[in-house]
Amino acid sequence: MKTKLLFFFGCLHVVFAFAQLNTYEHKMELLGIEDQWHKIELPDTVFEKVSQNMNDLRIYGITENDTLESPYLMKVGFGDFYSKAIDFKVLNKTSNAKGYYFTYEVPTKEAINLIRLDFENKNFDWKVVLEGSQNQNEWFTILNDHRILSIQNEQTNYKYSYLNFPDAKFRYYRILVKTQEKPKLSTTRIIVDVKSKDKFREDAVANVNVNDKNKQTILNLDLKKRLPVSYLKIDVSDEIDFYRNFTIEYLADSVQTEKGWRYSYREIYYGTLNSIEKNEFTFPTSIAQKFRVTIDNNDNQPLTIKSASAKAYVHELHARFSKPATYYLAYGKTSDRKPQYDISHAAAKIPVVLSSLSLGEVQNIPKKEIQTTAPLFENKLWLWLVMGLIILVLGGFTFKMMQKK
Repeated sequence: MKTKLLFFFGCLHVVFAFAQLNTYEHKMELLGIEDQWHKIELPDTVFEKVSQNMNDLRIYGITENDTLESPYLMKVGFGDFYSKAIDFKVLNKTSNAKGYYFTYEVPTKEAINLIRLDFENKNFDWKVVLEGSQNQNEWFTILNDHRILSIQNEQTNYKYSYLNFPDAKFRYYRILVKTQEKPKLSTTRIIVDVKSKDKFREDAVANVNVNDKNKQTILNLDLKKRLPVSYLKIDVSDEIDFYRNFTIEYLADSVQTEKGWRYSYREIYYGTLNSIEKNEFTFPTSIAQKFRVTIDNNDNQPLTIKSASAKAYVHELHARFSKPATYYLAYGKTSDRKPQYDISHAAAKIPVVLSSLSLGEVQNIPKKEIQTTAPLFENKLWLWLVMGLIILVLGGFTFKMMQKK
């Protein structure tokens, strides 16, 4: 009796697991599994059908008697980033005809590459000189006439007061702010930023259409295919100063109506296009093939857009395989929830070096056809005959009742 129950529940588990796999639209066989841990780089074909949030990615292993679900961690190709604030001492704050000086002592041997300045002044446009020294007698120029500014009005709220420079190792740093207005420096942060190279796919843009209308410049970006885009760069050829608010949206849905196609866009980024910084922007991953950038020109002449490019980060799954089986990557289920795996709490234990798996062809997972009962009267003639018979019967009863009265 016990053996029969175990066999019954085992069969039930297999059926349930197969049923789980069959709720997805597509699957791709994973080839080359030899170790416990492997990495799987998601190909473009997956992004064509996976859900927007990628919650529907699953790895199932099929054996003769069992079906397994393998846990994984999603790894996006962001470069490793390390940021550390460095302790320092403010030695003096002075001024002369050139402007205002701020001198710092940094008692560390670490190289720094970023100083963040926060001023209480609301609107300014200043040039800054940054110098370094080991003894405060001989000074070396690190940045010369570096521009910082703040614009706050009804149309723009933009601030840029960072000093970015190549790695430098000095004991003393001196900042000269060239202005006759007294800069109200509230805080200073001296930082070392270290970041490895991002892992991008090639430029995904196939076509860019620029349209100036109603004091706005609209860029429509058509990608070569549906991809998980997280980066956008806009090249402006104008050499004038400009600060324009803009939004980035992706096409979330489209519906065909009698008057044509109606497109529904969803905003993913809001910022300021400007002539000071590199106009490169990163934002949460959005899987789409069409993106729209809307630049508010207000009363200014439209900018000349030289080019626009979008890139998608490489996405990898770091997966654990517990038993020999035929494993598949399944996807295509918009209502699916995000999987919860224990390995998300032990990511440090995943090997650093993982061998890659290759993927087989995309297979559509067949679905059982829903059996529908044919209508009783498929021919309208039968319906009319029955209705006529009912009318005759009711009429006969009515005539008999009238004769009795």
